[in-house]
Amino acid sequence: MLNIKPSCWSETDTLKTVIVCPPSILDVRDQQTAEDVLWEKPVNQKRATENHARLCRALEDAGVQVINYAKYLSVEDFHMNEQLLNRIYVRDLACVFGETILPGEAGISMRQPEYIHAHRLFKKWYEEPFKAEANNGLKALEFGDVMILNRDVVLINVGMRTSILSIEQVKGEIFKAGFSEIAIIDLPRRSDTLHTDMNLNLAGENMILSKCYLRYLPVLTMTEKASKHEMLHNLLKRHGFETHWTSKVTDSLADINFLNLDPETILISKQRRKSIFKDHPKLKKLKCIEVNVTELEKGGGGIRCMTLPLRRET
Repeated sequence: MLNIKPSCWSETDTLKTVIVCPPSILDVRDQQTAEDVLWEKPVNQKRATENHARLCRALEDAGVQVINYAKYLSVEDFHMNEQLLNRIYVRDLACVFGETILPGEAGISMRQPEYIHAHRLFKKWYEEPFKAEANNGLKALEFGDVMILNRDVVLINVGMRTSILSIEQVKGEIFKAGFSEIAIIDLPRRSDTLHTDMNLNLAGENMILSKCYLRYLPVLTMTEKASKHEMLHNLLKRHGFETHWTSKVTDSLADINFLNLDPETILISKQRRKSIFKDHPKLKKLKCIEVNVTELEKGGGGIRCMTLPLRRET
């Protein structure tokens, strides 16, 4: 067992321990291959590995314990796992809700092996907190679609990689973990709206950074006893969040897909547009630690996608 108690009640509490996995040992050599495996651009494995090492150093320099789960795999699983292109996107594999870990279910078949490898390991590390049976019969649940806003409410997108049926199946575990509301949003089905964290993120305490179109979307808010529809901005306001709706139609993954290290600090791509963080007085105050993950971002995921918080502390 891994002697670290899982705990996560918000995206912005101080990050203490995070799970990562290095990129595949394989190159994605040309644009056609990249498109065939649903990536944006060809990726050089050597540069990607250097990017990932830089990301891990930045986390460690910030005082975060970094756990590469691939080091703990069996020999058989490891040799398979190191060839999986998407294994770097550990955020999707599982999620810590309070002190409970729920397993995900791959939304596409090429990602299924990494889920099996990771869940086998997590079950070994955590017997009681890891609800291994919770994904029995799930259709699709990738945790890049999940945003733990605070101790009360969780926001989940049901789109290309997460199904509403899967949310219905696991909602009881989320309520049991201590959360009182689950807000369901349905983003458009496009590659740039694949997951929630490509469109919306917490940017420090009680502050949301979101692409502007989400202002027009409703959510279905569920409690254990009832459900209702409300606009996303009303949900966020009701829970004490201020939202900064970005005005550019060209908002990129690097601008939104960052990792909160604590209420005042974020780890963000060097490719981000700094102008976004100059448009709001609260965003100006954030400490932004930049890291070059350009090669890794060609796979279609960002820093948040590449990190699975295991423990945060208030």
